[in-house]
Amino acid sequence: MTFSKNIPNCITLLNLLSGCLAVVFVANNDFETAFYLVCLGIFFDFFDGFFARLLKVTSPLGLQLDSLADMVTSGVAPGFLMYKFLAQDFGSSSYVPFVAFVITLGACYRLANFNIDVRQGDSFIGLPTPANALFFMSIPLWITDFYVVFSDVNTTFVLYFLVSSCFVSAYIMNAEIPLFSLKIKTSSLKKNKLQVGFLLFSMLLLALLKVAAVPAIIVFYVLFSVFNNFFASSKIGN
Repeated sequence: MTFSKNIPNCITLLNLLSGCLAVVFVANNDFETAFYLVCLGIFFDFFDGFFARLLKVTSPLGLQLDSLADMVTSGVAPGFLMYKFLAQDFGSSSYVPFVAFVITLGACYRLANFNIDVRQGDSFIGLPTPANALFFMSIPLWITDFYVVFSDVNTTFVLYFLVSSCFVSAYIMNAEIPLFSLKIKTSSLKKNKLQVGFLLFSMLLLALLKVAAVPAIIVFYVLFSVFNNFFASSKIGN
């Protein structure tokens, strides 16, 4: 077995390691470090597939290993983070924070289904687990930055909004909603105008709002895809 054949799998294991470390930092209530570790894991998740294609060493093992690593980084870590975050306000004796693990269950089902769904080669059906993980991992950071959680007026609304978001995310990850791929595979601007436009829009939001832009970008990604699907079907109908 050559070394090059194992490079993508080693990168995948770095994704898994990042997810494991994120869980440790969540346990210590260091949500910011956990967020950046999940970002690092998603970075590795992107490049394991890139190197597998580059080195032409894609394999069934790599596919399964990738999903197992994502299960920790994009499934367990965000679910555990939301549990810890909600427990700070509802209290450890409340059962409400356990709702957060609906995120983990939804991610698990999504990842298992992705491995056997041949339709998701160049695009996605349902929200990818890394995008969902970024949405939840960023929440404690921007809520703290904007002091929303300390507002007597908004606290109850925000907390129950987060609880309901756990169920919504599990649905969107597994819903039959086609989402466009962000991968730019050709040099043609015309063929990639949707991807380029969305990336520029995302960069603008990040520059203006920083971490607070992350959940907004994920929401806009879904909305952009829905509108794109609507206009594409309208053109076919005409």
